[in-house]
Amino acid sequence: MLPFILLQRPFMWILFFVNLLGTIYGYVWYLPQLEKTKLIFLPFVPDSPTASLFFTVSLFGLLLGRQWGLVQALAVMTLFKYGIWAVVMNVLTLFVTGHLSWLGWMLVASHLGMALQGLLFSPLFRVTTVHLIIAAIWTLHNEIIDYVYLQYPVYSQLHLYIQEIGYFTFWLSVFSVFITWFMCVRPNRVKWE
Repeated sequence: MLPFILLQRPFMWILFFVNLLGTIYGYVWYLPQLEKTKLIFLPFVPDSPTASLFFTVSLFGLLLGRQWGLVQALAVMTLFKYGIWAVVMNVLTLFVTGHLSWLGWMLVASHLGMALQGLLFSPLFRVTTVHLIIAAIWTLHNEIIDYVYLQYPVYSQLHLYIQEIGYFTFWLSVFSVFITWFMCVRPNRVKWE
């Protein structure tokens, strides 16, 4: 059951602004990599801030009484994917280096929050099968950009394990498509008005 506080407009506005600020911070965090990125790859490099941007827009739509199914599908799918991905990569960094900075722990907490908020708000979203398919194409295409064209996020010493990370990320993307279908599209799913 969706927690009562999530449906309260003041809370939704707070969450909107928190996500907006987090999105801006995320794009700033990616600036050094974006400055070296070819124009054609720019939409696919800043993964987490783009995921939180999808959610921020989706939340804004809810506040306006609008349903933007494609953006909502992208929000649920990419928030889950990149939320879980960042948590796993930070834990992997801890194992590889033996240390995780306070920034790494902040990224673990914030990205876990990303994954959870997409799931928690999914009962409010109106996603169709067409939205799901388009979002899945975007998400899986991003794997090609990251691991074939080598535009993956620059992250500590993890480049040493890029094949394993690419494999893990592909299957995480597939699971994220399934989660989005399960939470947003399947018949008899939980819905909240």
